[in-house]
Amino acid sequence: KAMCSGKLQTGLLVAGYFVYLLVGAAVFQALERTAEKQEKIAAAQMKEAFLQNFTHLTVAEMEQFMKNLTEAIQNGVYPVGNESQIEDSNWDFSNSFFFAGTVVSTIGYGTLRPKTAGGQIFCVFFALFGIPLNIVFLHRVGKMLSLLCKKLGKFLYEKGMRKKKIKFLTLLFFLATGILVFLCLPSLFFHITEGWSYSEGIYFAFITLSTIGFGDYVVGKQPGRSYFSYYRTLVAIWILFGLAWIALLFNL
Repeated sequence: KAMCSGKLQTGLLVAGYFVYLLVGAAVFQALERTAEKQEKIAAAQMKEAFLQNFTHLTVAEMEQFMKNLTEAIQNGVYPVGNESQIEDSNWDFSNSFFFAGTVVSTIGYGTLRPKTAGGQIFCVFFALFGIPLNIVFLHRVGKMLSLLCKKLGKFLYEKGMRKKKIKFLTLLFFLATGILVFLCLPSLFFHITEGWSYSEGIYFAFITLSTIGFGDYVVGKQPGRSYFSYYRTLVAIWILFGLAWIALLFNL
């Protein structure tokens, strides 16, 4: 009965956690998408004005253009390509879910961030409640995985293996499995999807799962590359369960 209750609690926690992220993603999208579209229109107009008058610009006007261009890029707006790209959004649902995941996990790449007052205030409260929820989620999932470790240990013990050897083999098994599932295979996936070298994929995976999050490598941002719809959502789920695996290692 206690085991069933524990499984139910874990199931409710996992469901509640992902509902929290989904709701957060929807709110961020609603608050930020319109403002971003206006920024893209302004950047496109700035580009058009530059192309029409660049031969007559003064040094001061050129410097102002470069400053505006730099600010646009820092805000995630790239004034390249045709007008149809204005409809492409950094705040589609997949990107918004990815952002919500990086907020509660405290990775914070810094390449996508709310710019409206409403988005920033919501982000504060979303993080205020989401970070503790994330800690509880990681602890519970890590605990659930540690039960698998104990079951493996019990199986080996029944086979006549010594306790010290069991502990070593259990740690080795989950360390090797986790490195394969959360570092090696994702790095190969990023190599194919992002065009990074394999070593860059390993670097990104480690910097992400260690929650350092420099922001020098971010998925779904390579110019000229197309990504499937929920690519960044999938990456966000990898991050969350990768963090749970790291939590497991500390519990072994």
